[in-house]
Amino acid sequence: MRNNRVLADHYEALGVDREATPDEIKKAYRRLARELHPDVNPSAEASERFKLVTHAYDVLSDPKERQQYDLGPSQGFGGGGNFGGFGDIFETFFGGGGRTTGPRSRRERGQDALVRVEVDLDEVVFGTKRDLEVNTAVLCQACEGSCCAPGTNPIRCDICNGSGQIQRTMRSLLGNVVTSNPCGTCRGYGTVIPTPCPTCAGQGRVRAVRTIPVDIPAGIDTGLRLQMPGQGEVGPAGGPNGDLFLEMKVRHHETFSRNGDDLLATIEVAMTDAILGTKSSLKGLDGDIAFEIKPGTQSAEVITVKERGITHLRGTGRGDLRIGVQVMTPTKLSGKEQDLVRQFAGIRKPHPPHFAHFQQGLFTKLRDRFMGL
Repeated sequence: MRNNRVLADHYEALGVDREATPDEIKKAYRRLARELHPDVNPSAEASERFKLVTHAYDVLSDPKERQQYDLGPSQGFGGGGNFGGFGDIFETFFGGGGRTTGPRSRRERGQDALVRVEVDLDEVVFGTKRDLEVNTAVLCQACEGSCCAPGTNPIRCDICNGSGQIQRTMRSLLGNVVTSNPCGTCRGYGTVIPTPCPTCAGQGRVRAVRTIPVDIPAGIDTGLRLQMPGQGEVGPAGGPNGDLFLEMKVRHHETFSRNGDDLLATIEVAMTDAILGTKSSLKGLDGDIAFEIKPGTQSAEVITVKERGITHLRGTGRGDLRIGVQVMTPTKLSGKEQDLVRQFAGIRKPHPPHFAHFQQGLFTKLRDRFMGL
């Protein structure tokens, strides 16, 4: 019965001639489907004919399939000397075209997922843990990935007898050869699902929010991607999960910026403290940081505090904290303060203003020194 079904004339099954347009083929199929569908005509004969009509439409509605079919036993290479499809014959003999020889699995690997994660700079120093909520595809609990309604199972496809392939004999210069194509009824699976799972619509998976614990390592930076194997979407029919990728973004900090694993900061120092020197501290990302301003410190000088930067992503140890100094000159002085400054100026050797070599601006010098230029 199988050979009769496969080799039956598709045009005859649909009641159209070989010159029928795609629209005429579609109309013929719809008319016959309304007449023969099992819900309308439950007889065995109607069911068998409905399968033949459906398969005929699957072939003739696809331009490539129809062209290959037209070159088969009914026409071969005769008539107009048309040698189109000769390459397909050689593919059949020598394994070209990537054709398969059996039913394919419904289970497929799920897609990878990408989630963007924002972290604060202080979380980058030593790393942190997060519970991420990800909207993704998960296994359908109702059918457990079978795609079938509870209590039902897939059934073997009557068109291809479970092979997932439709074979068709073609007459060629080399004799009769057999071509194989995925079955249009079961789409190459070899089985059909008469009663799909209502929860997942026969997909074996549903959309849901999952909570995934994540260890974010120290030293990550904006743009870095972390890969979590097997944490992406579950595949169709409960196939293996894809991977989850986390794209990191470090939020802006009001006090500190970053240069590699070094932290950068700027501190304003009173003129008197810059002259005489002092000890100071600032609140770091992991506690207070003490440092010394040496006597005679100038604007744009950089104070380095070792091992108070970012933990290295790979390896051990930390970067440094680099503090740029900006000496603040007072703009409003009391009369007493002005007298003291004049006394100080009178004691020192006169140093009138004069032109000197071009000097970079404060921020340019700070930038260069921060970057080690």
